[in-house]
Amino acid sequence: MNTPIFPPEACSGSTLGLLFRQVRDAMWARMERELALAGHALTFSQYIVIKTLAVGTAGVTDLARTADLNPGAMTRLLDKLEARELVERVADTNDRRALHIHLTDAGRQLWRDVDQCGRRVRERALQGMDDATRAQLTRLLEQARDNLLSQD
Repeated sequence: MNTPIFPPEACSGSTLGLLFRQVRDAMWARMERELALAGHALTFSQYIVIKTLAVGTAGVTDLARTADLNPGAMTRLLDKLEARELVERVADTNDRRALHIHLTDAGRQLWRDVDQCGRRVRERALQGMDDATRAQLTRLLEQARDNLLSQD
């Protein structure tokens, strides 16, 4: 009879981490598929930038952090979105080195459609869960995130 080297609970942390990663990756893949089906040539990172800018302006560093990209990669991503006239960079009047990125009219119009893609993906992910379960899942995930980010 083979005895496990580690008791099952010893691996629960990596299993939980793996599950988080699998859910994230599945959400990203589903979102990219949904965007493609709707006729939008956007990556998940581009979607995140457009979603962030839909609520206001942001700087390159903040957008890079939100999309989990380095600033160089974010600059290249913004170059692509700017070439498509979806975003524009505006110099800060108080600091010439700083840029504010915001959606153009075309970007805001695109957002209205891709937001529906996001809603469909979220609905699919939460399929079969009632409102109370959805709220509980969100609270539990926020608690796990906050526990890991706490500085104790």
